[in-house]
Amino acid sequence: MTSGLHIAILVADMYIETITSQKKYITHYLRESYRENGKVKHKTIANISHCSPEEIEALRLALKHKHSLVDIAPLDDVLSLHQGPSVGALLVLREIAERVGITESLGSTRDGKLALWQILSRVIDQGSRLSATRLASSHGVCDILGLDSFNEEHLYKNLDWTCSRQALIEDRLFRTLHGDNLPELFLYDVTSSYLEGTHNELAAFGYNRDRKNGKPQIVIGLLSDQFGFPLSIEVFEGNTGDTGTFANQIKKVSERFGGGVVTLVGDRGMIKSRQMTDLQEHGFHGITAITKAQIETLMNKGVVQLEFFEDNLVEIESDGHRYILRRNSERAKEMKVTRENKRVVLEKAIEKGNAYLETHPKAKVTTIFKRVTGKAQRLKMKAWITITTCGRKIGYEVQADGLQEAERFDGCYVLKTDVPMGKMSKEEIHSRYKDLALIEQTFRTCKTGHLELRPIHVRLGDHTRAHVFIVMLAFRLVQELRKCWWDVDVTVEEGIAELSRISAVEIRIKGKTTGWKFPQPSELGQQLLEKAGVKLPKGMPSKGIKVTSRKKPKDWRKPASGKSL
Repeated sequence: MTSGLHIAILVADMYIETITSQKKYITHYLRESYRENGKVKHKTIANISHCSPEEIEALRLALKHKHSLVDIAPLDDVLSLHQGPSVGALLVLREIAERVGITESLGSTRDGKLALWQILSRVIDQGSRLSATRLASSHGVCDILGLDSFNEEHLYKNLDWTCSRQALIEDRLFRTLHGDNLPELFLYDVTSSYLEGTHNELAAFGYNRDRKNGKPQIVIGLLSDQFGFPLSIEVFEGNTGDTGTFANQIKKVSERFGGGVVTLVGDRGMIKSRQMTDLQEHGFHGITAITKAQIETLMNKGVVQLEFFEDNLVEIESDGHRYILRRNSERAKEMKVTRENKRVVLEKAIEKGNAYLETHPKAKVTTIFKRVTGKAQRLKMKAWITITTCGRKIGYEVQADGLQEAERFDGCYVLKTDVPMGKMSKEEIHSRYKDLALIEQTFRTCKTGHLELRPIHVRLGDHTRAHVFIVMLAFRLVQELRKCWWDVDVTVEEGIAELSRISAVEIRIKGKTTGWKFPQPSELGQQLLEKAGVKLPKGMPSKGIKVTSRKKPKDWRKPASGKSL
């Protein structure tokens, strides 16, 4: 027999014997004990040294308690159960990411898995790379995604990797979505996102759609297919005009996404005469709307008349372009109500100004007059309202001619396209232009809705581009979950919160985590899982890897008095 420490655990007829030699080699045997002619003898059944320590410990426990496996009480000194990390939302999002092709597009490298976590964390709880790291400490990220430990610095470096591979990832996702059936119509629109700081490399002052005057911004252009599935997103400097972003989209479509002759749809600020010419040079077509001034130009040329505008679509062809006219009566009513509301607001401002003049005899009428006039100008009422003074009283008069002119085009709009009549009807052109609302919905979800693009906690240009790209990919998951849960009375955000309540039961043997067991979800949680097509496993092994942040809580987290509690 091998010399050294000799440990034998005899349990009934079968036991595990562990032998440690003087050279500290450890060998495990599964042996059987029996009596023969009054003598105790031992028989080796198998050498189990190749098994993992967890497997050997499990066998040891099973043999020791083979007559009382149902009763866990005898195992309390060895086995314990603890509340584990949240797993429900992460398992569902991982499955959806695999289904839509995001996981495969990112690849199986460590950087690909870190990028995947940044996308999933954006859906679960929005924030910075630091908050994503802290979120990982309460979710089973490492075991479910197959990662080792990481911190926020790794996630910041991962932004560089994500930015450098954005085009490749987009191309892979596009092929997953469309395969060989290349689309012939694309939607494109831009938005802006203001910044709180001044050190972002792409920050600049420009036309602020968020109505945050005095704040720098970035400009974001989103290209999607006709069904509203995002294909590519691009970040520009904040002073870039809408039309300045369009040439890049033509290049993307012609070189990466397009199949033959395609049509791009953009709003009236996006596709103008120059952009329509650029499309034609590539053999493409465009669909857009024209401004009120352009409508008046067409009327002066005799191409269209005011009588042509009605609820039904009317089409006119001129100079190689098709014009689709319509007056939306519901929109006309809304504009009339809005105009009346503006008048009420102006009246209140005048009443307030007159009350001030009455109670302040030394106040100057000209000062209040300028204030009221400025109010009317901001409300865009100067064309049909005239502000008047009589002594120390301020009033207004409605200019009938001006009001009639302002109401003339209420609810009217004109679409312009060079798509041939045989290729697309006027009804189809109208519907495709209305589909731009799909991109507007994407922007709302990404900017101010569930995914909250802001605040942007990065400064470098590549990091900013990667951050926006990650938000776009997160929206793709939200989009898929909306489709799965459309008949469940919850928003995607509420559904994710419900699934995040599903936590693993952590099994520890002698203080070491060996695996997780998953509890039965709530009725709503089970419904969400079934609708998403995800089956929760009974359990899974765990390596017990912990994710910790390099940054510690700041001093501002101390009590307001500055004293310890």
